[in-house]
Amino acid sequence: MTISARSIHFDYSGNDVLQGIEFNFKPGECIAILGTNGTGKSTLLKCLDRILKPSQGDFVINGKNIHKIKAIDAAKEIGYVAQYNNKPLMTVFDTILLGRKPHIRWTATENDLKIVNEIIEQMDLQDYVYRNMNELSGGEAQKVFIARALVQKPSVLLLDEPTSSLDIKNQIDTVKLMRHIARTQNITVFATMHDMNLSLRFADKFLLLKEGTVYVSGGSEVLNSENIFAVYGLDAVVGNINGQQVIVPV
Repeated sequence: MTISARSIHFDYSGNDVLQGIEFNFKPGECIAILGTNGTGKSTLLKCLDRILKPSQGDFVINGKNIHKIKAIDAAKEIGYVAQYNNKPLMTVFDTILLGRKPHIRWTATENDLKIVNEIIEQMDLQDYVYRNMNELSGGEAQKVFIARALVQKPSVLLLDEPTSSLDIKNQIDTVKLMRHIARTQNITVFATMHDMNLSLRFADKFLLLKEGTVYVSGGSEVLNSENIFAVYGLDAVVGNINGQQVIVPV
């Protein structure tokens, strides 16, 4: 099976924001969506999650056209975490349990609670479960919202700037965890990111957007000096330190 976008277009009041976005990825892959501010990264995620309706194009997961199935069925396939989220007036545990809503008929089952507790442990949130969300820092709350999306058991996880509220250690821990979850649970993870070096620790594949189109896509080889300059207008040296590709602006 593949995760595919087919000629996705979107416009605001006649202004083209996305123009013919296409890609094909495999289950279990991590994809970083990169580009300058205003190039359509967040808009693309919202189109994939049905928050916005593309003027043209399809998003297909496991053979299902996401824009042509019921909302509750789409929610079982896609988990989405926005860059900014309002903290609900409830505990961390209840907030995460809310992610099971597409699967719950009348009340949460033992299996629902088991899934929630497993994700809490994976996200190292055990010390937070009985705290209220409004007591958490922005970074702590962001981890809870990621956990809430993961308990949906989606095929695709969409993350909009998932590390923007985290310190550097938690940034690295989070991207490592996302890679681990993608591999072990066979979830395709898309994340919009600004930090190219952090994206190199996270992603198998990269989508570089420029003016609403895919300028280039592929593995880490596409993050070269020429493409970085073309997309960002930034001179950069691409090197290697202890086996890790690094990008240094000059």
